[in-house]
Amino acid sequence: MKLLTSPASPFARKVRIVLHETGQADEVTEIAAATDPFGDPVDVIHANPLGKIPALVRDDGPALYDSRVITRFLDARAGGRLYPEARIWEVLTLEATADGIMDAALAMVLELRLRAEGERSPKWIEGQWRKVERGLDAIEDRWISHLGGQLDMGQIAVACALGYLDLRHAARDWRAARPQLAQWADRFSARDSMIATAPPAA
Repeated sequence: MKLLTSPASPFARKVRIVLHETGQADEVTEIAAATDPFGDPVDVIHANPLGKIPALVRDDGPALYDSRVITRFLDARAGGRLYPEARIWEVLTLEATADGIMDAALAMVLELRLRAEGERSPKWIEGQWRKVERGLDAIEDRWISHLGGQLDMGQIAVACALGYLDLRHAARDWRAARPQLAQWADRFSARDSMIATAPPAA
């Protein structure tokens, strides 16, 4: 199998962590792929018509895309422990919260990088950051006990979201008002899978 990925993408990192945690990293070849919100990235479109990464190209079926589809596929392939049925709705909700944080944080980056200074909307950027903050506050207030349980996909997604905030929005200091989440992030970041998939410095 081949994984179309990018070193800085938090969504691709989710998939890469699952590969490490489930012992499948050696079965997948990672291929760096560039995306372009304003164009048609040819090397990605053949796998995902939406032109987004990650995408998993399989030998025995159509390519899979959207990180949540790929991670469920890989987890099922390895025995299905990251999406435990007994806690499935909690895991999926926490993963969705983390993915929403990543969506908003990435949208802020694209606004700043791809638009000329006079075309940027500071109000829109701050609106995205408020989404991030609400998501983080929900995790701090309601999900901390879940984060301390057996490893699941919700935890991995949260770790990827926090890592991306550290990479692209460190100056906003998400940790300051969320000490429990900050402590958890420091512990979780020491996992071998997190170290192996750490993005390059901003």
